[in-house]
Amino acid sequence: MKTTPLRFVLAGVLALFSLGAQAQTWPGQTIKIVVPFTPGTGMDTIARTVAPKLSERLGQPVIVQNTPGASGNIGADNVAKSTPDGYTVLMGANTMLMASQLYKNVPFNPVADFSSVSMAAYGTLMLVANPKTGIKSMDDLVKQAKARPGFINFGSPGIGTPHHMAMELFKTQAQVFMLHVPYRGTAGYVQDLLGGELMVGFLPVHVAQGFVSTGRLTALAVGSPKRHPVAPTVATIDELGLKGVNVDMWYAFFVPDKTSSPVVNRLNSEITAIMNLPEVKSVLSKAGLDSTSSTPAELATVVTRDYQRWGAVIKRNAISAE
Repeated sequence: MKTTPLRFVLAGVLALFSLGAQAQTWPGQTIKIVVPFTPGTGMDTIARTVAPKLSERLGQPVIVQNTPGASGNIGADNVAKSTPDGYTVLMGANTMLMASQLYKNVPFNPVADFSSVSMAAYGTLMLVANPKTGIKSMDDLVKQAKARPGFINFGSPGIGTPHHMAMELFKTQAQVFMLHVPYRGTAGYVQDLLGGELMVGFLPVHVAQGFVSTGRLTALAVGSPKRHPVAPTVATIDELGLKGVNVDMWYAFFVPDKTSSPVVNRLNSEITAIMNLPEVKSVLSKAGLDSTSSTPAELATVVTRDYQRWGAVIKRNAISAE
């Protein structure tokens, strides 16, 4: 039987000692939260709400760094390649599971290259129609789309956005074909949806409900597991008989893979406490976000499931951002 050389045994012991020492002394310096999108986005709002609270609880400065580009892939890649010492944190979202599969040669894997810390917030999407279409229910939409494949169009702020991917999943589950009209940003998309140039689409529930209440849009369903308090009378897609279309946007904290468990658990504990603070819930609610938290294992399960789910939608519909 072969024996392991002493140098390898010593190297393993030293590595374990280093991880243990890291966990005992952490945090000992500034912590950076990388937001892979521009200021003012949902991710940015969460990170800037959490950062000062986390700083107070850990006794170290916590800064937010915006690193936009390639639908979030640049910032995520930077974090994936950073030292796994707990001092670089990614403010991520389910969009990175989509974007990493929409571009060719993405240099990181969103499942393998990160350790999950905690879920942070959810954003519910509502399926709406312009009143001019005469579509008054989800059933109307499905029937019309089946009767005239490609006649009904839908918009989104761009290829690969949650609004776009949500409708692609809806199309797949309902077995219908509708024409996608991608925009470069939210403003033009919403303007044309309200004007009737677009027939249907998904919008964040807080945004959609404002237009629904004034009669400018018709609510068809919400794409969450349960009804949303902002629109309690609007049924879920699941309730209306179409299964497997949970299209909630979610936001979460991650660190590079191989970050020590004690550091991950400490971050999880502090972030969980912060996400449950009434003032944090209030700030995020005004931004259309529902504060939440999770264990690292719970988040990891969601990441693995959604990576496979959105990957299947992207492959099936041959969607590419390039």
